[in-house]
Formats: sequence, C-alpha cells, structure tokens
Amino acid sequence: MFLAIDIGGTKTLLAVFDQAGKIVFEHKAKTDKTYAKFLDDIEAALAKELKDYNFSYACCAAPGLVDHKTGLVTRFGNLSWRDVPLKNDLQKLLRHVSVLVENDAKLAGLSEALLVHDKYKKVLYLTISTGIGGGIIINGKIDQALADAEPGQMMLEHAGKIKKWEDFASGRALHKRTGKLAAEIDDPQVWRAYAQDLALGIEQLLAVIQPDAVIIGGGVGAHFEKFALPLHEELKKLENEMVRIPPVIKAQRPEEAVIYGCYQLIRQQA
Repeated sequence: MFLAIDIGGTKTLLAVFDQAGKIVFEHKAKTDKTYAKFLDDIEAALAKELKDYNFSYACCAAPGLVDHKTGLVTRFGNLSWRDVPLKNDLQKLLRHVSVLVENDAKLAGLSEALLVHDKYKKVLYLTISTGIGGGIIINGKIDQALADAEPGQMMLEHAGKIKKWEDFASGRALHKRTGKLAAEIDDPQVWRAYAQDLALGIEQLLAVIQPDAVIIGGGVGAHFEKFALPLHEELKKLENEMVRIPPVIKAQRPEEAVIYGCYQLIRQQA
C-alpha cells in the first residue's frame, strides 16, 4: 500500500492507494496552524484511521518550496511554517516506510501530464486556486531544472503597476475583486476580464518554456469552461511568429490531481 498526504492551507488529505493506483481509503483532517500539532494529528490518524494499512512508500505534497537534498520545506504558501524538516519528521512517524516530499503543484502537474502523455510530451501545468502554482513535466517526469519554479511570483505590469501575477490573477484576487467564488460567477464580462489577467502570465511562460500543451487545474481551473473561450482569444492576440499558442486544456482531475501525483511519483521512484 502507498500513502499520499496532501497538505492544504485548511485541510490535509490522507489517501491510501493500492498497487494499481486505486484509492481504497481517504481521511481528511484540519490542517493545524501549528506545525507540531499538525504532526501530532498525522500521528493520531496513522494510529487510528490508518492503523490497518501497511505502507511501503509515502509521498507528501507540500504547498511550498522543497529542498530536495535535505527534505526541508523552507516556505509554505498559505501556512506560516518556515524551514521545517518535513521529510525527516514524517519518516519518524512512518518507520520502515520510504518517504518522499514534493511540491504540490508539481505533483498535480505530473499526474495530469501522464493522462495526456501519448499526445503531449512537454506540458506546462498551472494550478489556479488561492494562489498560482505550476510545474513543467517533460516526457512524463517533473523537470528538475525548473522544479523550484513559482510562476505565481512572476512580476508583471497590471493596471499601470508592477505586481505579482497571483496578486491579480489568482482565485484569491478574483474573490477580492468580485466578492464571489469562481463557482458563483456566471457573468461573461467578469470572466473575460479575468482571462485577460491570466493571459498576461501564460504568454510570458509560453515564451520561455514553449510547451506542447498547457493544462489548467486547481479550484478556479475546475470552472475552466467559464473562461476557456475568452482565454483562447486573449492568447491569440499575443501570439507571434516566435511564440506559438499551444492547446490550453482543463485538468481531468482538478480537485484530485495532487494525490494522484503522489501515487505517480512513488511508482516512478519505487
């Protein structure tokens, strides 16, 4: 059995996979704001809800910067934790289990890219939720050369000011602007304006990465149909002979991509 742990800003999901990649059990718990208490909660879940499972591998998805050499997570996007030895601490809780730690957006990108691997070999994955994260997957594997890339932190000109991309194009920014969640917005004009903001960052990434396809996931990405057409139109305006616009598609599992990415990374490294 394999264990996938997806640390969210408010909730943490623990999912048990069998060898074939089927989820056989899930457990959700509140993500405590205190790191020590978070570890206590994981230990309690292992001792109670997951006590009947024997794991050979575990993969933890962290919403932040991962030092792959040390297992430290130096920064978390929506949590105040800093420089925490996440891999070592989980290893202590999961004795005799090989533990992997990776950025959550990269894992989501891995699982989604593998779903379209027969057609697209170089994929740019963007997760648009509270913030904006992403990953580059080449030939079915996370590109280690850009494993620490944080696309949401790109500085772009918007409304006459230089801002972080996620400060005006994330789900948080959309909610701040409209007072509504993506699921509650049906106004085409709102989505057209939002598509313009997304296109600004995507075009910059296309110029550098030149992917075969772009996959949009995350909480806002789950509503891709609402802004797909205006996004395509905005990107076509920015297209030039040096930067072509590849297919931009919706994630097939926008809400579960991370845990399936945990499974896929385990399969690749087991």
